[in-house]
Amino acid sequence: MLLDASVSQLVLIDYQARLMPAIFEGEAVAANAVRLGKIAQMLDVPAWGTEQNPSKLGENLPEIRALCQRTLAKMHFSGVEEGLGEWLRPPAKAPQGNARSLPKHLQKQGAAGQDERNTIVVAGCEAHVCLLQTALDLLEDEFDVWVVTDACSSRTERNRDAAFDRLAGAGAELVTTEMVGFEWLRTAEHPAFHAYQSLIR
Repeated sequence: MLLDASVSQLVLIDYQARLMPAIFEGEAVAANAVRLGKIAQMLDVPAWGTEQNPSKLGENLPEIRALCQRTLAKMHFSGVEEGLGEWLRPPAKAPQGNARSLPKHLQKQGAAGQDERNTIVVAGCEAHVCLLQTALDLLEDEFDVWVVTDACSSRTERNRDAAFDRLAGAGAELVTTEMVGFEWLRTAEHPAFHAYQSLIR
């Protein structure tokens, strides 16, 4: 199964100014997060951010924060515990009109939520804490979760790799930044193809 931009959302977790200097391969990880945010922007894929205890760890890096529609400040390690799931899957809107103005079968169609984006592409830090717990909660909430391995890390390589093993075992798909971009594009004829090429060179 390939990623489809039309049903995807991007979540960038805790790329915070005071945390990133301690992260294994932090500079490369942050650069890939920026690439993900930019390709999401090109393809109208909604992008969201989270920040763990920002009063202590600071905000996300400004170049990442600028690519997110909204950023969730949280104290729980899982963003889902503090409302991220509601951002990703908003409640169905009530049908317009009243029972007399619309037949029941039309009212039901209005609540069907045909624009759902249940594929969540997720990346962030630390992989074995906030990323892991958020991704596992998203899986439990029946989202399809794709973890971008080269845009994730922890303070140690061992913790990062242990997170990937556990996420794969739980049903998450493990991908790379370039996999995401090329699958969202699908063809070299896509209008954003050349712009994406320049991002990854």
